[in-house]
Amino acid sequence: MSLPLSLTQHMVRRPQRIALLQHIAEQGSITRAAKSAGLSYKAAWDAIDELNNLAEKPLVERIVGGRGGGGAKLSAEGERVLRLYQRLQALQAELLNSAEEFSDLALLSRLMLRTSARNQLHGRVERITRRGLNDFIDLQLAGDLSIQAQITHDSTERLELNIGTDVFALIKAGWLELLALDADVTSGHNCLLGTIEEILDAEDGPSEVRIGLPSGQTLCALAEPKQLKALGFAAHSPVKVQFSPANVLIGTPL
Repeated sequence: MSLPLSLTQHMVRRPQRIALLQHIAEQGSITRAAKSAGLSYKAAWDAIDELNNLAEKPLVERIVGGRGGGGAKLSAEGERVLRLYQRLQALQAELLNSAEEFSDLALLSRLMLRTSARNQLHGRVERITRRGLNDFIDLQLAGDLSIQAQITHDSTERLELNIGTDVFALIKAGWLELLALDADVTSGHNCLLGTIEEILDAEDGPSEVRIGLPSGQTLCALAEPKQLKALGFAAHSPVKVQFSPANVLIGTPL
């Protein structure tokens, strides 16, 4: 099985995050792996969440009560990606022996997309429905999850979207709304069910809420502490996450 283009490009433009997989395999602990990679504990988990979201299957699995705190191990898919990354390193070493090819690699790195959106999910176009000037794009995510994006028809044509096209679904953390399980979802909105994994409080501003999806992917949302308290949300709480199709941005691999 081939890797999603989104993850393959990640190997090229952000190799330090893929290299984190090797540290996890060697250390068996997120705390020690983060230290070996020169990352903070939070930055390491941010990297893991992003890698899991871009892959079709989770690359890293959490271990409750792991050694050194924050235990984790590579899944079978993670081990496969690590082997591919090690092969890519060998190929890059050969390329870097040529000054001309090194220049070409620098050009490619400048062309790769980077985004401020915290949630970057890999998906495939399942259906395109035109409504006036807009298109509604049904996306199939990992784990049989699905969401819908609303973009202009011109954007659909510019991105050359067709059934089966690989895409990135980009959703800013502030665009996600957390709901109790018995709350009604706004008509026409996307809704995903998940479990709160962690709440990170800020000194000034909203809290960061990490939500695990059944697919193994992770969403990051922002919510005011008062709202979380009123809804009784804490770690391990089930939660609904709703967001408008208009707040789903779509990107395609170059």
